[in-house]
Amino acid sequence: MAQAAAAAEKRPVVEIRNLHKSFGALEVLKGISFCAFEGEVISLIGSSGSGKSTLLRCINMLEVPDGGSVLIDGEEIKLWGATPHRQIADENQIRRIRSELGMVFQSFNLWAHMTILQNVMEAPLVVQKRDRAEVEEEALEMLGKVGIRDKADSYPSQLSGGQQQRAAIARALCINPRLMLFDEPTSALDPELEVEVLRVIKILADEGRTMVLVTHDMEFARSVSDRVIFLHQGLVEEEGTPETVFNSTKSERLKQFLNAGAHH
Repeated sequence: MAQAAAAAEKRPVVEIRNLHKSFGALEVLKGISFCAFEGEVISLIGSSGSGKSTLLRCINMLEVPDGGSVLIDGEEIKLWGATPHRQIADENQIRRIRSELGMVFQSFNLWAHMTILQNVMEAPLVVQKRDRAEVEEEALEMLGKVGIRDKADSYPSQLSGGQQQRAAIARALCINPRLMLFDEPTSALDPELEVEVLRVIKILADEGRTMVLVTHDMEFARSVSDRVIFLHQGLVEEEGTPETVFNSTKSERLKQFLNAGAHH
């Protein structure tokens, strides 16, 4: 019995199997597989056009893959139809699964007409239909965690980019997600605002949240990740611990990529 329990614990929170995705004639993902286990932080790195953001968007089906499958907690997301017209097969399933995934984009995607507190409370109230008082208490707690509790009654336009992105992270956390997805969460920010956001993500990593991050910040990927995956032209070119990937890779392409990055 203990063995069965141990095996069950080892089930990935997200599993990607042989994922393919094309946009017209351009094949962006050419058969990618990887897993993220409970509490694991995975960084996806690679040059522009390597497929990182597309891969991330396939996890919550903002992009429907042409081939391959995505499993969340061992449950496969159901798709039907043939490439390139595959579609989500079960709207209820995808709604339920998305309600377990926290997504933070480059752009903050906050509702301009709502206060920061209302933005953070929206999904738990509307999607999860939870108790308002309880949600408000939790939302304020999350805003405290990301360091902007004092901005609860402000509107997005009154906040800096770094504060808006931290509000977006608080909003993603408030659904108590199984998995956090970050798509270049700091690429729209100035360097000093970037630091605030990276600090918050580091706190979440230290708490043992399961996360998949697309990032261009190699130092950050090195400091926060359990594993780093280097994508090159739609395939996994290298995967391993930060130590392996950054210090002892055999891949010439990865060495070139890291050297190019070092000059920025």
